[in-house]
Amino acid sequence: MGTVFASHTVSLDGFIANAEGKVGHLFDWYDSGDVEVPLAGYGLTFHMSQASADYWHQNDTEGAFIAGRGIFDDAQGWGGRPPGNSPTIVVTHRPPPEGWPPVPDAPITFVDNLEEALRLAREIAGDGDINVAAADIIRQCLDLGVLEEIRIDLVPVLLHDGIRYLDGIKRRGIELTQLQVVEGAGVTHIRYGVTYPQPVQDLTGGHSHD
Repeated sequence: MGTVFASHTVSLDGFIANAEGKVGHLFDWYDSGDVEVPLAGYGLTFHMSQASADYWHQNDTEGAFIAGRGIFDDAQGWGGRPPGNSPTIVVTHRPPPEGWPPVPDAPITFVDNLEEALRLAREIAGDGDINVAAADIIRQCLDLGVLEEIRIDLVPVLLHDGIRYLDGIKRRGIELTQLQVVEGAGVTHIRYGVTYPQPVQDLTGGHSHD
């Protein structure tokens, strides 16, 4: 079974987007070098530093992707082609948008709770890793004790306010172990292993997936 991880580009003051949901210059590091890194299924190529490109390829082990409805809506459903063509589970209480899917074989499934999303993702991913995205879903995974790794692409940008990467976590006693640090151009890549020394409790009551 693969690793359940969260990965985000984060400003130096801890935000993944500003108050309007905009990312500003957070992703400038995608084009801060001369090494071509194609994004599968998109016809899009990034140009990273060698260090960032090596890190990207080394950690390209995603077998399934769990996203919140906000990310899905902001990306307009990725046109039915999620990043890397990964099988994607969207956690939401709302039905799919009108006219969905835009392509017949869109690898995207909608469920109304995180537990079902994790079950499906494990079934789909097999030995591949599971990437979870959206601040609320990451928080719930930490509270449930199922998130095993946190990955941060830390950039020298200040957003001052907005959406924090890790916020509102109810579970106490979570410990992080540094696994890797890679310095790229305009970004520092950091991986942490997550351990839960206290018995896992159900701390997810009252949350909403939208």
